[in-house]
Amino acid sequence: MENGVIMQYFEWYLPPDGNHWNRLKNDAKHLSDIGITAVWLPPAYKGANGIFDVGYSVYDMYDLGEFDQKGSVSTKYGTNKEYIEAVDELHKYGIDVYADIVFNQRIGADGTEIVRAIEDNPQNREQQTSGIEEIEAWTRFDFLGRNNTYSDFKLDWKCFHGVDYDERTKRSSIFLFEGKHWDENVDRELGNYDYLMGADTDFDYQPLKQSLFDWIDWYVDTANIDGFRIDAVKHIKFEFFKEWLSYIRNSKKREFFAVGEYWSKDLARLQNYLGICENAMSLFDVPLHFKFFEASASDGNMDMSKLLDGTLVSSEPTKAVTFVENHDTQEGQALQSAVLNWFKPSAYAVTLLRNEGYPCIFYGDYYGVPSHNEKPFMDILDKLLWLRKEKAFGSQNDYFDDFDVVGWTREGDDEHIGTGLAVLITDKRGGVKKMYIGKRHAGKIFYDCIGNCADTVTIDKEGYGVFEVSDGSVSVWILKNE
Repeated sequence: MENGVIMQYFEWYLPPDGNHWNRLKNDAKHLSDIGITAVWLPPAYKGANGIFDVGYSVYDMYDLGEFDQKGSVSTKYGTNKEYIEAVDELHKYGIDVYADIVFNQRIGADGTEIVRAIEDNPQNREQQTSGIEEIEAWTRFDFLGRNNTYSDFKLDWKCFHGVDYDERTKRSSIFLFEGKHWDENVDRELGNYDYLMGADTDFDYQPLKQSLFDWIDWYVDTANIDGFRIDAVKHIKFEFFKEWLSYIRNSKKREFFAVGEYWSKDLARLQNYLGICENAMSLFDVPLHFKFFEASASDGNMDMSKLLDGTLVSSEPTKAVTFVENHDTQEGQALQSAVLNWFKPSAYAVTLLRNEGYPCIFYGDYYGVPSHNEKPFMDILDKLLWLRKEKAFGSQNDYFDDFDVVGWTREGDDEHIGTGLAVLITDKRGGVKKMYIGKRHAGKIFYDCIGNCADTVTIDKEGYGVFEVSDGSVSVWILKNE
């Protein structure tokens, strides 16, 4: 979709009131009006903590808020019926729905099993620290509350590589089951970063693997989703999702969009993953997020000319989902790296007003995070979304040529009358920059629609303008009275 924008429609600290799907349904028209073309929704299935579970402690993937399990029928976000109604309402307004898919871990088992296992060093999972011993592992998932509805498949220890807790000795460590091995083609952090948490899924165990294929057939038919946000791909054998996505795309004869979360600043790792999965999915541009974080926190000492260096959007623009913030980067989370508020308008200008990448804006930035007294950026985001929808067209000219003040222009095109814009951002001192915006604009007057600069700019006969930005801010210049 032209100039599409995803909204991550949740944040970690939403109230556990079971009313989020209803809020989403009521918000569908507004989202369409402001230029949102797709939403990424949180995991919709029952987590180990019931109504208090954000969704990443996966218990029963067939329970979308329909069965009395883990202390509630509803999930944190609502019921099965409310979820499907919200999806239908979004579709009514032309908004695609991307479902969050969490396969790596299962948590909240219904019972334990005695399993023979070997202990691994948590800091180097390739180093064994014990011989074979018996442990009592939480690996039995019976889903009694669902009573075989939709599927009679149950999980036991054979579905997993290992766990991190021995109930018998009340001991936390990393336990690899006898006869199993961690997936080899995963991220090499900690020696082998297959294991993340809970009961670690064994994607080589054929009954379990087949159950994930069966489940996605059911899920797509049930919820009518349009794509997937795939969790923790660096912890899952790199070949799996190429096969899984090929299966569901062929099964439903639909080209489902997919974006994976590979949490690494290292561009080479992201490129390696894309190569192995044969570009079956896009990836979140984690390196770009950390560039934003650094720019916001370095007191003006970051070289802004290198803002896009080493980012996915610069090297693989058609496979980059750009973002400023997400639920994992929020205060109090394990991956906490929140971009400071003063720089967020500039960061969002980069993701929303450039030609490359598929931008994702964060619910917590748009609506605020009341539980942490974090203000909403709705006003500036509405403006930037409008600019993307109405003005951000045509050839792009980059001016990443200064330590502090950098920018770009979009020339506009004949198909979209009155389009074109010039953007300047700075992490410290303000200044001016002469930039080419196209001879089509010769003699025309531009103004800063963000409102940080009062003067206007007249484009010269060669198509250049001298644009300004104030200290520590962003300016976006568009045609006046057109």
